[in-house]
Amino acid sequence: MPKLTMLLLVLLLAGCGENSNDSAQQESSRWVKTAELTPVEQPMLMLTGVVRARYETPQAFRVSGQVATRHVDAGQRVSQGEILFTLDDSDLQEALTAARADVAAAEASVAVSQADLDRDRQLLERDFLSQQAFERAKLANREALTRRDAAQARLEQARNALDYATLQAEADGLLIDVVGEPGQVVATGQAVATLAQEGRREVEVAFPSHMRPPAEGALLLDDRQITLSRREVAGAADPASRTWRARYQLEEALLTDSLGEVVQTRFPMDSLPEGVFQVAVAAIDERGDGPQLWQVTDGQAQPVAISIERMQRDHAWVRGEQLRDGMEVVALGTHLLTPGMDVRPLAQEEAQ
Repeated sequence: MPKLTMLLLVLLLAGCGENSNDSAQQESSRWVKTAELTPVEQPMLMLTGVVRARYETPQAFRVSGQVATRHVDAGQRVSQGEILFTLDDSDLQEALTAARADVAAAEASVAVSQADLDRDRQLLERDFLSQQAFERAKLANREALTRRDAAQARLEQARNALDYATLQAEADGLLIDVVGEPGQVVATGQAVATLAQEGRREVEVAFPSHMRPPAEGALLLDDRQITLSRREVAGAADPASRTWRARYQLEEALLTDSLGEVVQTRFPMDSLPEGVFQVAVAAIDERGDGPQLWQVTDGQAQPVAISIERMQRDHAWVRGEQLRDGMEVVALGTHLLTPGMDVRPLAQEEAQ
């Protein structure tokens, strides 16, 4: 009986010794947080845009004057030739009357010079007039004709100016802005309204200065995606916002005419080479000869050399010959690791 008791005691002590060694080894291992590597897909850039018409034309008078009447309001659809505004044309009527009088006077001068020329020609044929005097008569007649032509041109200008006192829509479309008011004095070319002409709509997008607008993108409208095709890019970045303004055509028509609406767009960024993975910035260790990640192999931390393709605020895109999809790497505390150090992933500890 005593021998049996002694044997059991020896076995119990041996078992306790083995458990103590295992516990000591576990306590000496450093706990680390790990994460899986995920391949980077085509990076996309989300930007807001504004729906625009292909042609948004300012409507302005071609003569100056005081606005007499306003016939339209903002948001109103108009047809080509429809009257938008009129000017007080009293001064223009007087200018037209004066131009007609100038033409009449010029025609009278032509008639007088022509009669003098005919008389001088007869005198020249009878040798009663010198050739020099006859040439002066011809020049006088030519001058009178020229003045008549100038007066007729001014008359035509006066007629046009009177017509310009009525501002008409140059095309079918929607008035997206109307600023002219009766009684307002406007200068030649001063816009009193803006006409968005009918036709396919576009999206105007401002891109960051470091990125050239891509050739294609997509307009996101609830459950719809409409393809965008680049039509034009500004020749220089905006000096205030430092952005590139680009216009994109819609390959499909919008269900509603939502000019000026802010919409969501999506554009592909520069393509990346194959084998690029995304990791947290904290997982990158740059203490060695170059950037590296740490992989847990058989309970030990081992460095893996990488190259950094792009760095963002929280994540980085990296490449490496040993990297693979789903690979577990240390995501936090890499500055404390050394090659061959015993580590214990937190994921395994939580599972136990």
